[in-house]
Amino acid sequence: MAAQTLGLMMPGETLTEDILPVPSNPSLPLKLGPGLRHHPPSIVITTAAGPLWVDKKKNAIWVENNGGRVYLTTPIDPVVETTLTRRPTQYIPQSNDLVIATVHHSSTDWYHCSITPYTAFAQLPQLAFEGATKKTRPQLSAGSLIYARVLSASKHLDPEIACYNPSTGKSEGMGELKGGMIFDVSLGMARRLLLHKQREEGKLVVLEEIAEQVAFEIAVGRNRKVWVKANGVKETILVGKALQDTDRGALDLDEQRKLVKKLLRQI
Repeated sequence: MAAQTLGLMMPGETLTEDILPVPSNPSLPLKLGPGLRHHPPSIVITTAAGPLWVDKKKNAIWVENNGGRVYLTTPIDPVVETTLTRRPTQYIPQSNDLVIATVHHSSTDWYHCSITPYTAFAQLPQLAFEGATKKTRPQLSAGSLIYARVLSASKHLDPEIACYNPSTGKSEGMGELKGGMIFDVSLGMARRLLLHKQREEGKLVVLEEIAEQVAFEIAVGRNRKVWVKANGVKETILVGKALQDTDRGALDLDEQRKLVKKLLRQI
């Protein structure tokens, strides 16, 4: 069964037991996603406003929030009313998330990487790559892009990331991202793009439609970043623009198909 929404939640609400998913396997732990906080022993409280989503198959529950924080904007002219502006939601690292990070600087054993602006750097061990040794480890410079997985995240410690799966030792597509371009999307769009069944669960066909005409590579980070690389600049921008327009316009499946056809006629 695909994930389903249980209605709108506001910050500070306590989730009752009847809302929490019941797994088919009793040994499967409950996975709390963004927008939720666990207060031992068994209290779960929302920390963000948005639709509450539940995936019973994965025994996961989270709050989808794309709106961001609200800021007061005071105009110069006192006659004009004060307005509200909204900024994109800031990503909060969660264990096992896939992210696209930028190398800021390096030290003896670590690369210090930026996942989101104005937050503490994520720590990437220089040997946290498939088959890496002191002689064969990648030599990354400031500004290099990497596709990595969050190993640990805590509000008390800087997040740690790695470019391989600790269970298998394989990179599984992670590592340095060379060439291409970065595009920003919402947190919700990033989650939908990472679903295995984009059409059924995420209501997305935009990439599928583009792939029939244009060859490209893509990496999606849960931190609202999408890396795209195609054969040319026009094709790369087309893929990125299609994703951003689909996200901003909340396009349905038919509207996504029309958008792709329109963009393809421009190249």
